[in-house]
Amino acid sequence: MSTSETTPPPKEIPPPKAAPPEKTKPPVPAFEKSYVDQITNQFSDDVEVEYIKENRTRVNVKKEKIAEVAKFIKDNTPFDHAESVTGVDFPEDKEIGVIYHLGSYTDPTYSKQVLALATRVPREENPNPGNDSTKLQSLRDMFYSVEFHEREIFEMLGVYFEGHPDNRRLLLPEDWADLPPLRKDFKNRGR
Repeated sequence: MSTSETTPPPKEIPPPKAAPPEKTKPPVPAFEKSYVDQITNQFSDDVEVEYIKENRTRVNVKKEKIAEVAKFIKDNTPFDHAESVTGVDFPEDKEIGVIYHLGSYTDPTYSKQVLALATRVPREENPNPGNDSTKLQSLRDMFYSVEFHEREIFEMLGVYFEGHPDNRRLLLPEDWADLPPLRKDFKNRGR
């Protein structure tokens, strides 16, 4: 018997695995970065840039500074109106988020830009709008277009907007005595 018959063939050694390609962050769009830098340079300790994407930017602001930051944006950038205002319930964090989506009618170079100005306020388990800590300074004096949006967030999530000229119900009956209906712990009891 020859040795070739008794010796198993050598095992093939697999080639070394290539290292996964490093993930590179996409470049920050220069146009968006320019106005975000203005905001962060002025309010470095009070704002956090969540993201900068083409045509979309989000800046998180401490609730105590929302009016001051909004006034700076109104006075120093072409963002001249709020396209919408939305609220989000975060019961696990005991907070409610309020996000203003700002746009520009006056400057065509900003026509596609949306600046989301976001903050969070404390969330009361048993809300008493206007008489608890779920409050935020109204931006109505800076952006008139928030008037109905803030009223909607007031009644649907229970965020009271201090300085708003008309904090009354918009969609619900005036005698509504249940939880605000967009809170995650609201249960529709039926009729």
